Amino acid sequence: MNRALVLFEDHRWHALRPLTDLTPVPALAFGGSDLATRWRRVTALPLLAIEARAHALATWRERPATERPAEGDADILAVNAAALPGPWLETVRAASPPALFTCCGRIAAARASLALLRPGLGQGSGFEGFLEGLDAPRVDLGMSFLSYPWHLIEENATALAQDLAAGPFEKRGEIHRLASLEAPGAIAVEDGARVEAFAVLDARGGPIRIGRGARVRAHTVVTGPCLIGAASELLGGSIARSTIGPRCFVAGEVEESIWQGFANKRHHGFVGHSVICEWVNLGALTTTSDLKNNYGPVRVWVEGREIETGLAKVGAFIGAHVKTGIGSLLPTGASIGTGSNLFGGAHFAPKQVPPFAWWDGEHRGEHRLEAFLATARHAMERRERPLGPADEQALRALFEATVSERRTEPRATRGRDTAAAS
Repeated sequence: MNRALVLFEDHRWHALRPLTDLTPVPALAFGGSDLATRWRRVTALPLLAIEARAHALATWRERPATERPAEGDADILAVNAAALPGPWLETVRAASPPALFTCCGRIAAARASLALLRPGLGQGSGFEGFLEGLDAPRVDLGMSFLSYPWHLIEENATALAQDLAAGPFEKRGEIHRLASLEAPGAIAVEDGARVEAFAVLDARGGPIRIGRGARVRAHTVVTGPCLIGAASELLGGSIARSTIGPRCFVAGEVEESIWQGFANKRHHGFVGHSVICEWVNLGALTTTSDLKNNYGPVRVWVEGREIETGLAKVGAFIGAHVKTGIGSLLPTGASIGTGSNLFGGAHFAPKQVPPFAWWDGEHRGEHRLEAFLATARHAMERRERPLGPADEQALRALFEATVSERRTEPRATRGRDTAAAS
């Protein structure tokens, strides 16, 4: 009996905003790839389907191909894409189907025949509800989910080290004779990649992979574990323990962060313990604070309320298509909504900025949708990735769905939450 994998997104995608405003959970960058790719590698199963919000799936251009099992009674493993792999998988593999596996009131996984699951396939965001209705025994597990944005930062360096450790560590790209490679046996430089003179790749703390066609410019220090995605460019500075997605242009200091892809930070400024979504442009000297002056735990806005992260280091979570002007300052634990435009340099931005907001340093307004879309078209065309009908439809739908967020006055946060010691 052959097996196959189904990945699904549950209703808790909302708690991962703004990262999931336009991106399905399986597509989130994490470790050395994305959540879908990690689960395919961990399970070593062919992918039968990805079940998530239709508009988010429609904008995912790199969605992996799916294939149907040869047998109608194939044993299917359905996994919540936000679940972290661990020893609990052995319990799932050893169980007799059908069975549902839960933790903390969420479905982590299911085992069932293709015949039993077939009516739920194609339901997208309704797949979780379909699983809830299955007549199958439930097994409670001890495991973890990526439930909030800061969980990705908390777990990313470990995931990076795990994902990159297996190699291969071939050096097919161009490495200048004056570049410095520390622990070269843990460094991969893929085809078409280029490491210039006076660049430093330091893999003593973990593996480094420079993706196909990427470029590491002179006077850049890369500290592992670190992934530099395909066609990305590092333009000088220090990049440490981070996942940099495809086609990013990054300079300055970046530490313990995730870049989904197609984002710009071409100038100096610090970004630490942060997640940056696609099509973000951070103006010169834009800086995130990732540590409070009193070194206390950071709170982050989630679904209209502040939640204690329990972490001392949390930077900013920046939604897709956000633009910041020169000298922008983002407070500790900031949540910056998709499509926002911040240009109040030398003033700390609000800790919580709703989608499509327009902030000038003193007042918050609403970004005009058509003007926003014109900017988005221009930005995406510059990377030969035009704004498609599915992209525009998703942005328009998000704009309409978040009107009330923009028109609700933000509640004041306590002063100590915005005090920073970068």
